[in-house]
Amino acid sequence: MLARYRYPLLLALLAAGSFLPFLGGLHLFDWDEVNFAECAREMIMTGDYLRVHVDYLPFWEKPPLFIWLQAGAMHLFGIGEYAARFPNAVCGIITLLLLYRLGQKLYNAQFGFLWALAYFGAILPNLYFRSGIIDPWFNLFIFLAVYHVVLFHWKKDGYSGLALAWGQWAYLALAGFWLGLAMLTKGPAALAIVGLTMAGYWGLSRLRFYINPLEALFFLAVALVVTGIWFSIETARNGPWFVSTFLVYQYRLFSTPDAGHGGFFGYHFVVLLLGCFPISVFGLRALFPQLQQHLYQRNFKTWMLLLFWVVLILFSIVKSKIVHYSSMCYFPLSYLAALSLHQMLEGKIQFAGWMRGLLLGLGGLLATVLLAVPFAGQNPAWVQGLIQDDPFARANLDAQVTWHGWEALTGVYFLVIIGLAVYWLGRPAHQLRGTYTLLGGTAGLMLLVVYVFFPKVEPYTQGAAIDFFKSLEGKDCYAYTSGYRSYANYFYPKTLPDTRPKFPHGQEWEDYLFRGPVDKEVFVAAKLFDEARLDSVATLRKLYAKNGFVFYHRPKTGHR
Repeated sequence: MLARYRYPLLLALLAAGSFLPFLGGLHLFDWDEVNFAECAREMIMTGDYLRVHVDYLPFWEKPPLFIWLQAGAMHLFGIGEYAARFPNAVCGIITLLLLYRLGQKLYNAQFGFLWALAYFGAILPNLYFRSGIIDPWFNLFIFLAVYHVVLFHWKKDGYSGLALAWGQWAYLALAGFWLGLAMLTKGPAALAIVGLTMAGYWGLSRLRFYINPLEALFFLAVALVVTGIWFSIETARNGPWFVSTFLVYQYRLFSTPDAGHGGFFGYHFVVLLLGCFPISVFGLRALFPQLQQHLYQRNFKTWMLLLFWVVLILFSIVKSKIVHYSSMCYFPLSYLAALSLHQMLEGKIQFAGWMRGLLLGLGGLLATVLLAVPFAGQNPAWVQGLIQDDPFARANLDAQVTWHGWEALTGVYFLVIIGLAVYWLGRPAHQLRGTYTLLGGTAGLMLLVVYVFFPKVEPYTQGAAIDFFKSLEGKDCYAYTSGYRSYANYFYPKTLPDTRPKFPHGQEWEDYLFRGPVDKEVFVAAKLFDEARLDSVATLRKLYAKNGFVFYHRPKTGHR
């Protein structure tokens, strides 16, 4: 019994011990973390669990499922950073156990453990389970949808060697259910990812209908019923405005750099290569032919490659370039890496020289960054001299942060991990030790980064603004950001519902706060490059400037 549950228990302990502590030890980061947490807070404050709000105005950018999870956590733990991040920590535990179970089904217990450990031991996948963003749950639901489409296909076509207890329609219904939850989490991007993956497999099958039109309609109908429950209630209650605006926003997000983040076409290639180190190296090996015993194993690799390339190409085309847009690739990439490691351990493939070189090169690059950051923190003037053209970034570095120098030991630690892992991977008798050292050591590095680096880096990026907004908690006031977008001005002052003028965000609202007959005090945060503009507003009194941010106050004057 103990041997049977050894791997699941170990994974559950690793995940819980890594993801659950320290969730509340850092302020939430703008935009996304604070955005979603504020939506959950306002859901609790208003008691309206059907419509998402920000600043007590309808927020049409995201459906409510993840917000519901955060609101539930806030009921358990109170409103704050811990509760905002708790759902993703739970998602991390579920994900690792799920990957183990699926890997065990496809190969054996060791492969399942390798797959889960590959996900756990990669940089960005590990960090995302400590965050308060939507993507970990969104990606999990998409992966489950694709996985159950695969099971449907195997059951229908009579694949042998794998126990499939349910009928093909049951697997198809489950695929639709998970797709519906994905769309209810983040929107129609889920349908695009799953649909394009299925279409790609149809193309690879030489246009053979592995799923016929009736089955496809059933699959889509189940997904639309799941997500349509909320959309139909919203429409019946408040009319079509919210749903139509949401869909327009989703289109704009794909077609323009709407989120304020543009980038070059290969942006996500670089993100995955560095951000998913070290599994990105072993994932590359899976692009080449590999010997697999069963047809279903070869077929599953085909599906994972399709899913990987669909996501990577789709979000390379999308104009907005944000790191987590390609995070759906973490599932197929971790599988491909686990497959390469498993075959290497079985002696079917070699630990090639180019793999050794990439591990040493990329690992050395990352370790160098860890070594350099404490030095830069102790010598901010030297760094400021390199960014003469960015006064805001220069002022950020004026933050009073104590760097002792010993923080650079994290870089030394990572160099040792990479060196030992490469040494053992190069010796067939010790490759399992090398694999565990590399993946476990990288997961350990993420713990060090979260505990050692993040608390010191945050004061440079947003510390002054967060402190300002936290000082407003309990005040009956307007907290506003001028010239830049933020949600911290709602979450940290813990603004309350009121009967203020419901202007849309934009120039009209700013004109009212700056020049209108305001019924509350107004507190304004801006960045350094807007200082001259706000200094010219006669109604505003500058309070102070700190680390690239400037803060202003306006007393209340009366009612509109």
